Parts: sequence; structure tokens; C-alpha cells
Amino acid sequence: MNSERSLIASIVFLVTGLGLIFGYCHGTIGLSGAYPIAGAAMEVAIKTTGWPAITGVAATLIGVVLLVVALVQALVGQVHWPGEKPVAVAAK
Repeated sequence: MNSERSLIASIVFLVTGLGLIFGYCHGTIGLSGAYPIAGAAMEVAIKTTGWPAITGVAATLIGVVLLVVALVQALVGQVHWPGEKPVAVAAK
């Protein structure tokens, strides 16, 4: 099975979705270091409203599903089924 197209489509959807979510967000990121290390903290608070939130989440979910499909296609492509002829690799 050919998984390249599914992988490319998943990357396009993931980049589009996350780009919309983070490109139109309003929020803050905080990082504090402390000793002992258990006192260190990182806080990320983002808020995306309107159409970028809806389409960003939808595109990200489609991208994740396509990524799983590409993984399954790649795994199935590695299995040689009984009765299948081996693929000859052309020597250069």
C-alpha cells in the first residue's frame, strides 16, 4: 500500500489546524524555575475564538485520523502475504 499521499495530507491538515489554533490565539505562557525541582512550573493558557477555533480543531482531528491511516497503510505494506510475488528492485 502507498502511504505517502495519506502522510502528506495528514501533515497539511495538522499544520493548517494547529496554525489556525495558535495563529489566532490570545494567551500567555509562563515558566518558573525553582529549587528543589518539584517547585518548577510551566503554565500555558491559550484561547482561540470564532471560526479559527472550529476549523482549527476540525482540521487537526482530520490530520490525526489521516496520520493513523498512513501508519496502518505503512504497516500493512511491510507484511508479505502468502502467495504474493516478491517485488523486484531494479538495480542501477
